[in-house]
Amino acid sequence: MSEMRKASPQEQSEILVQALPHMLRYDEAIIVVKYGGHAMGDEAKGRDFARDMVLLEQSGVNPVVVHGGGPQIGSMLEKLGIKSKFSGGLRITDKATVEIVEMVLAGAINKQIVGTINAQGGRAVGLCGKDGNMVIARKVAPRSGNGGSEIEDVVDLGFVGEPDKVDITVLEQILGRELIPVLAPVAQGADGETYNVNADTFAGAIAGALRAKRLLLLTDVPGVLDKNKELIKELKVDDIRGLIADGTITGGMIPKVETCIYALEQGVEGVVILDGKIPHAVLIELLTDHGAGTLITR
Repeated sequence: MSEMRKASPQEQSEILVQALPHMLRYDEAIIVVKYGGHAMGDEAKGRDFARDMVLLEQSGVNPVVVHGGGPQIGSMLEKLGIKSKFSGGLRITDKATVEIVEMVLAGAINKQIVGTINAQGGRAVGLCGKDGNMVIARKVAPRSGNGGSEIEDVVDLGFVGEPDKVDITVLEQILGRELIPVLAPVAQGADGETYNVNADTFAGAIAGALRAKRLLLLTDVPGVLDKNKELIKELKVDDIRGLIADGTITGGMIPKVETCIYALEQGVEGVVILDGKIPHAVLIELLTDHGAGTLITR
């Protein structure tokens, strides 16, 4: 960092001229950020991310962080000798596994992010879907396992849930009070059981219930790419269907864009898929003219 050239006063003023209109646009707006993937495992990137959240909060934006933790859950299960099975990218979660998931997500990872934000001068509050009945989950229906055989086997994913009801009472008490909520995607079902919820889906449900101006999905790719692997800057929901049909959007990007559509249907103004590995990606997206990823709107 010490080798970075300091911007001249002229350059600094140009940066401010570009950033100020955007800052006014997001004044008092709610921005939900889904934080996960490789960006989470790196200490320096973690500090950058925390600083960005603090700067947003100090400049009048209301950030809400939702985090994942797949790799960390995997390594803890391995340490404890619990074998993981996956179906369609989702972890099959039995009773023993869901206890570890809750311990890692709502415990270790959540408090680590809270601590990092606080160390950067913020005031973060760590919560999960259970707090104040924020998210009531329903069990994800058994799905075809596609185990490579002609006959599709139906797989019960166990304690894997999806958001059924969202109650933002707790978040309303926190937002606008110089506090940054950090949410772990663990929720309780109406049956009293604990469910592991996909972090993207959880973030989409929270952003929708809060009528967020933006949902930012930090991923490991620059955004949605066209056939020439060039970044598509903006998309409408109708464009997405065509891009899936013609094979432009494939693999793991399909559930990501489906989460975007879901969030927009819930009432989010715009969803951005962007690369969490880029330093200060969130600030670049929100406070510069060119942004940092693919913006999807209705």
